Amino acid sequence: MHSCTLFLHKRADSTTKLTQDLPRIADQFAANGYFVVMPDLFEHDPIPLNRPEDFDIMKWLQTSGPEGKGHGPGQVDPIVTDVLKEMRGNLGVKKIGAVGYCFGAKYVARFMAEGKGIDVGCMAHPSFVDPAEVKAMTGPLSIAAAETDQIFPAEKRRETEDLLKEMSIPYQMSLYSDVVHGFAVRSDTNKPREKFAKEAAFLQFVQWFDEYVKGKRDSAA
Repeated sequence: MHSCTLFLHKRADSTTKLTQDLPRIADQFAANGYFVVMPDLFEHDPIPLNRPEDFDIMKWLQTSGPEGKGHGPGQVDPIVTDVLKEMRGNLGVKKIGAVGYCFGAKYVARFMAEGKGIDVGCMAHPSFVDPAEVKAMTGPLSIAAAETDQIFPAEKRRETEDLLKEMSIPYQMSLYSDVVHGFAVRSDTNKPREKFAKEAAFLQFVQWFDEYVKGKRDSAA
């Protein structure tokens, strides 16, 4: 198997719409010719559906999950490592492109470091990606960013762009107007600008993978 997409998704949420949207996007990558792997990064520990108004997402990330160890790199890295080993080994994948939405973007960055296993990366509204993780990446990177995003605001976008400009990897960053954090997964498709942004971000990633994973972009012919 030559090409494969590793789908690293945002924080697990038990809302019906999100649990439908994530597999649907994964299926769309498959429909574009990619074998898709979508691991459970949260070990069967989604954010509660009926959470209280004072629900603390950072506390959940730090203390939830099996044995109360949270959902940080110490818990997520081994999951991604095992999945990549299976993909390279038993599945025989030659080249891996990974797409990370929100939470998942951090692990696209971490595993695009030299020898970590991901060849090509895409990120939508990335969360909690450290500058050192950006600087360690060695493969082509495409980012879809929201105009309004408290986690990846303008200052963080510019910092990331400045880092990428000093690196030798191919990169792309597209900024979508009139959308907020999460738009590439959850948009109000009754609003034309949100619908366009969600669809355009997906096509952005497909073209990036076609160019740098498959090495062939039929849509540009």
